[in-house]
Amino acid sequence: MSATILTTTYNFSAYMIYLPVVIALTVLVSQFLFKNSKAFMIDIFHHKKDIAMATNALFKIGFYLLNIGFALCIIEFFQIETIEMLVVSLSKKIGGFSMYLGLMMLLNLLLFLKGRKHAMNKEKLIENENTPL
Repeated sequence: MSATILTTTYNFSAYMIYLPVVIALTVLVSQFLFKNSKAFMIDIFHHKKDIAMATNALFKIGFYLLNIGFALCIIEFFQIETIEMLVVSLSKKIGGFSMYLGLMMLLNLLLFLKGRKHAMNKEKLIENENTPL
């Protein structure tokens, strides 16, 4: 018979702190990004508000899935035995996730800007075709 040695770790506490923080960060960034992207979407879809809002909602769901999925993929903590290790581990995980979330937000913003530029170019092309010579 082998004896198991039970040691007190703070791993469970780390998970219970990490999960609500990253989910809250994801929701906060998502709400901010997609509330402010409505104007871009309306412009991209040539003032067809129903299509713009539906597309914006789909982007929002994709943003949630991608970011919360990534947060769950990187959740693993290793043998946290002291409060100091808990704080350091959480700082690294949440800090890294925050940087990733910031990059994702910037990527979405770039996609919105690129879509708006494409829509404006298309609008100019249509205007030029309809201009009599």
